Amino acid sequence: MATPLNFRHLYYFWVVAKEGGMSRGADRLGMAVQTVSAQVRALEQELGHALFKPSGRALVLTEGGEAAMALAEQIFQLGEALPAAVREAATGVGMRLRVGISDGLPKLVVRHLLRPAVADTGARLLCHEDEFDRLLAELALHKLDALLADRAAPTNNPNLRLYSHKLGEAPLAWFAPAALIDKLGGKRRARFPACLAQMPVLLPTGHAAVRPRIDHWLEREGLRPDIVGEFEDSALLAAFGRSGMGAFPASRLSARELLADPGIVQLGNSPDLVEAFYLISAERKIQHPLVQRMLDGLKNATPG
Repeated sequence: MATPLNFRHLYYFWVVAKEGGMSRGADRLGMAVQTVSAQVRALEQELGHALFKPSGRALVLTEGGEAAMALAEQIFQLGEALPAAVREAATGVGMRLRVGISDGLPKLVVRHLLRPAVADTGARLLCHEDEFDRLLAELALHKLDALLADRAAPTNNPNLRLYSHKLGEAPLAWFAPAALIDKLGGKRRARFPACLAQMPVLLPTGHAAVRPRIDHWLEREGLRPDIVGEFEDSALLAAFGRSGMGAFPASRLSARELLADPGIVQLGNSPDLVEAFYLISAERKIQHPLVQRMLDGLKNATPG
């Protein structure tokens, strides 16, 4: 039977690796450098491989150290989550769900996507919006429980053990401020989609996976609209559209919320211009129960 791993030694190694050196690690631990160094050497002897190597005046991880660090991150992140999990279970306070929201994802759609996870669960939802690549890194380090995005995770990096699950898709519709339509009242307004060439238009930037498809659709329709604004954040795009700046595309899942504003009208639908939505999760021994609930919902969904 293998000797149980000394987790105190592993913890000292983890702190030194995160701090980038023995001295800084010892300062954080409030211990002598010699003591910490001896504990790390004991772990190396226990594992049978060096975990650090010198690089100038600093220490860097060996390949074995990188592997140990990846697992230590998971172990001690679970340890940090233990008190909160016990407290939530004992007091009945709902568990936390930390979700990354890609800046290219339509914000009016996010509530629809998260509904299966938070409906009737009493969960405390923590949403963090950022660029797609940054959120992927946080998910890989288990700083997030899941990531909602408009694209799948890349598959060209074997070190990122991420899994993409398609939640669904929805066609885009086009909306415009009623005041803008009134200004065109003196002209003979063309039918949709030709009318887009008669008014200023707002579009998402290339951050959104759907932008190249919009450009292709406009080209195919022979339209060259006056693009007066491009936005990384879809909520900001809709806000400027509502303010009267121009016509704009949005998921049809957002139509009810948008049309609740009497100052917005729907110009038309583009059913062949489709936006996809993904739930991305990281490989874990124990999956977050609310993320698992969303994944189970996908498995049990009726095709079509």
